[in-house]
Amino acid sequence: MLYLINGEDVPDSLSLRLRARPAHLARLQILQAAGKLVLAGPCPAIDSPDPGLAGFSGSLIVAEFPNLEAAQAWAAADPYVNAGVYARVTVKPFKQVLP
Repeated sequence: MLYLINGEDVPDSLSLRLRARPAHLARLQILQAAGKLVLAGPCPAIDSPDPGLAGFSGSLIVAEFPNLEAAQAWAAADPYVNAGVYARVTVKPFKQVLP
């Protein structure tokens, strides 16, 4: 089943994100290589595809996991969580309708 993982950043998270980004992306690439990743990306803190120093307000991941517990465990082990980037992470089932 698909699960939505929504990470909400702490204020001024950009420097934390930049340090943890390589490890964060490596984990996402593993999901992608396994055919489990539907989409992933950050939410710019301002209305711009390149927010510069404004940084990001969070991240969204939609991926396939065996169950909710597995999705929660994967999200809890994210390098952004360990680096203190996220103030809160929400994991919930997701049903893709389109495309």
